[in-house]
Parts: sequence; structure tokens; C-alpha cells
Amino acid sequence: MKYLTLAAGVLGASAAWAETPELTVYTYDSFVTEWGPGPAIEEGFEAQCGCDLKFVGMGDGAALLARLKLEGARSDADIVLGLDTSLVAAAKETELFAPSELQAEYDLPIAWEDKVFVPYDWGYFAFVHGTDLDAPADFKALAESDLKIVIQDPRSSTPGLGLLMWVKAAYGDEAPEVWAGLADNIVTVTKGWSEAYGLFLEGEADMVLSYTTSPAYHLIAEEDDSKTAALFDEGHYMQIEVAGKLAGSDQPELADQFLQYLVSNAAQSVLPTTNWMYPAVTPEGGLPEGFKGMIQPGKALLVPNADVPALREEALNEWLTALSR
Repeated sequence: MKYLTLAAGVLGASAAWAETPELTVYTYDSFVTEWGPGPAIEEGFEAQCGCDLKFVGMGDGAALLARLKLEGARSDADIVLGLDTSLVAAAKETELFAPSELQAEYDLPIAWEDKVFVPYDWGYFAFVHGTDLDAPADFKALAESDLKIVIQDPRSSTPGLGLLMWVKAAYGDEAPEVWAGLADNIVTVTKGWSEAYGLFLEGEADMVLSYTTSPAYHLIAEEDDSKTAALFDEGHYMQIEVAGKLAGSDQPELADQFLQYLVSNAAQSVLPTTNWMYPAVTPEGGLPEGFKGMIQPGKALLVPNADVPALREEALNEWLTALSR
């Protein structure tokens, strides 16, 4: 009987020792769809890590941070993927993230010196529309037009928050007037990017807040050249998407391995034609052909990370006031 008990204990220990480690990554919904980068990145990383990579999709980027704040140190996540430069300062204030051990040569429009968050792709916000539309060349012209637009909620969506920063960076103290003019152009405000873009494709609006690279999807995946992005004279706001390791992760080394894989050629070559953004590290084969025809902003706008939290509250109040009239 003692022998049987001992044998059972040994077998149990062996089973526990042999258990496959699991890495949990919180991200936004579109990342984990069958057409998003999640499936290919999961397959590629699992092939080399000997682990189970588990993506958990939850809304849009801003919703990720809200969820993490709610869970705190009890969160099941090891990695959060899908925050951006507008959320970096707020994310650091939670003290839930740990520095990464990453080594990478980034191809970003700005120097990246942050030791906590790892950039994996970037792009410019823009209003996407059909090529048959005579598009406005700035926000004021858009406000004066009869065009209908769909945007995202800045409280739950990184594009929505990026739009607030875009208007604020371009117009400063004039931002409330711009929003007052835009209010009657807005058909609806969605929680995330996917819902907004879907409404645009269904014909519910003339333009949708998205990215300068979004038309590349239609061109490459659908051989459809009927979509383009409006080039605004006052410039376009830049978004750099990042991932970070949680300090409470029980798989810190595996988390670092994943962040390193995220900026590898294998992962970065997947992102342009699945996430439809510019990769943070240019793949060995370069960008897909369809990206060469995308509009190029004459001016890049970006509020310094440390200035975003205070400016966000001001811009959010201006936006809410304009839409409530």
C-alpha cells in the first residue's frame, strides 16, 4: 500500500513537471480574428517555445487598460498587447508592468527609448473613403461639409483617443470649435475600430476613422482599389502600438521570449498584411507592393507620452461637450 501511494505521488509529480507552460496575452479583438495576425504569431511562437500561447481578445486598446486596472495584480495576463503611445503613461502609473529584456533595431519615425513597452507596429490615423468621393483636406473643411463619418469612442478605443489627440495637436485651443463643427457629421460612435469600419463598409457613412494603410487591405486582399484615405493639410496623428510584460507574470522568461519574437522577422513580416500597419522592424523582404501607393502625410503629429494624461481629460471634456449639444 505504501508502495502504491509512493508510485502515485511520483507519477503525479512527473505529470506536473511535464505540464506545458502557458503564456496568456491580452489583446484587442481584431488581433485574434482568423484574418488578424494572432493565429500566425501563435503558430510561429509555439513552434519554438514549447508552450501554449493563449490570446484573449477584449474590445479595443483602451478597453485593455481598463480591464487591467480592474484586475490589478490578480490578472491572469502575462503580456498586454495593443496599448499605444497615448496610453503608455497611464499604463506605467498602474505599476503593473515590468521592464523587458528586449534587443531590437527599430525602424520607427521617432527614436524609441522606453525600456518597459515594446513597439511592434505603427501607422497614421486617417479618414478612409471611397475614391469617388471629393474628400476634404482638413478637419474644418470636413465640419463644413455634409459628409457623414463614423468614429470610435476615446474611452474604449485607441483610434478614438488618437482622434482626440489629433484634433488637439493640430488645433490647440481651437479644438472645441472644431468638435462643435464636426458634431453633426458624426453618424455614430462605436466602442472599437472593427464595429466602425464594418458600418462604413455597409454604407452607413461616407468616411470612417481608420489608418492611412487601411486601403492596402482592400488592394492586396480583395484586389479592390476603390478605397483611399484623405490627406489632411494640418498633418496626421501617429500611433505606435506596444506590448508590455506584467510584473506579476508567473512566466517572466517566457514573456521576454514572446516580446523578442514579436519583433523578429517571422512576426514582423506577418503584420503588414494581417494588422495592416507598418512593422516596427522592416522585414527582410521589405513591405508588400500595395503599401507603396498609400498616402504619405506631409506632417507627423504626436503628443509626448508624458503630456497625454492631462491633455486627454481636457480633450475628452471638449469632445463630450460638443457631442451632447
